[in-house]
Amino acid sequence: MKRIIQSANSREGKDSMKRCLSIVLIATLLLSMIACSKKNDDIPTPTEAPPQVEEKAETISEQPKPEVHVTEEPEEINQIDPSSLNLQDVYFDFDKFDLRSDSREALTRYAEVLKANGDVKVLIEGHCDERGTEEYNMGLGERRASRVRDYLVSLGIDSSRLKTISYGEMRPQNPGHNEEAWALNRRAHFKLSR
Repeated sequence: MKRIIQSANSREGKDSMKRCLSIVLIATLLLSMIACSKKNDDIPTPTEAPPQVEEKAETISEQPKPEVHVTEEPEEINQIDPSSLNLQDVYFDFDKFDLRSDSREALTRYAEVLKANGDVKVLIEGHCDERGTEEYNMGLGERRASRVRDYLVSLGIDSSRLKTISYGEMRPQNPGHNEEAWALNRRAHFKLSR
């Protein structure tokens, strides 16, 4: 008899446990559905329509374009042959913009010539060989031209007479693909004008 009562109690316990579990499950589902359906009154709703893409395009096209400042070469009418003043290219070692001793000696002579010809303006072109990226060579060419300009200024040439430009690897003196050609292309070249 005890067994019959125990089995009846265990069945009732299981049934009541199932009922409690079902109630908890239903309550959880109802709460989650209520939570999901609740409106969020804190977020303001937009009262205006967003701007159309066409209007933005018109606005952008109406803005002035920025000016690009490029160092221009002296006009050909006023150009002077650098060799007439005995100004030759100065050369650089591979991947360097430091002035070699022979370049410093040449630039010292050039400074004297430029002092004697005070109306002459100089465009200093920085050049590189073909090795390296185009972007890197443009920067290296600019550093080479600037180093020559700075040295001439240190020798007494007015900086307003000196301009620099970099051509990187774009204007080789020698189109070859060997060390001899590359050595000639690593240079600072002078263009003179009055």
